Amino acid sequence: MEKKKIPDIIIGRLPLYLRALNRMAANGSAISSSKELGEWVGISAAQIRKDISQFGEFGKQGTGYNIEFLSRKIREILNIDRIWDVAIIGMGDIGHGLTEYQGFRNRGFQVTLVFDNSPEKIGTKIGDLAVQDTADMVDTINKTDVKIAMIAVPADHAQTVADELLKTGVKAILNYAPIRINVPDNIRVQYIDPATHLQWMTYYL
Repeated sequence: MEKKKIPDIIIGRLPLYLRALNRMAANGSAISSSKELGEWVGISAAQIRKDISQFGEFGKQGTGYNIEFLSRKIREILNIDRIWDVAIIGMGDIGHGLTEYQGFRNRGFQVTLVFDNSPEKIGTKIGDLAVQDTADMVDTINKTDVKIAMIAVPADHAQTVADELLKTGVKAILNYAPIRINVPDNIRVQYIDPATHLQWMTYYL
């Protein structure tokens, strides 16, 4: 049976719901109404009910959502009821910071490979990980189960790195380089450019 097509905007809200549910659970809550969840994420209760109903009926009218159950279901929907290995390419300030970030593991991800092309950085350690040469990236990734990569290189190198990643089993790329990259339709790309978001916000200042 063909998988139901869910709009990207709804998929994009699920991690927000999961983050709020985790915080509620940490505060000792066991049940949440759609109204309460909406207050945590800044989205209307009606929209939350509509979003969640795309995947099934997970709450009871008059009772609300069991936080532990709904959290588990959202993890299953997002395929983070497992730990995904991640490779990071580029060990500048952003790449180094991402490698050291401790918040990935409890949200379904662990950085297992890091690469750079600088002779001064190759072979150095960041935490428990040794920085490897990008020249060996394709062979190294192909010996693993890595499906996700983060690109944190200068803009003029990002497309070259992306082209090399296409020779591996990577199917999803988080791109921190301030440039769009060209990849086939079967490769999922998300872009993060802090300067662009800052420029967006300054319009309102």
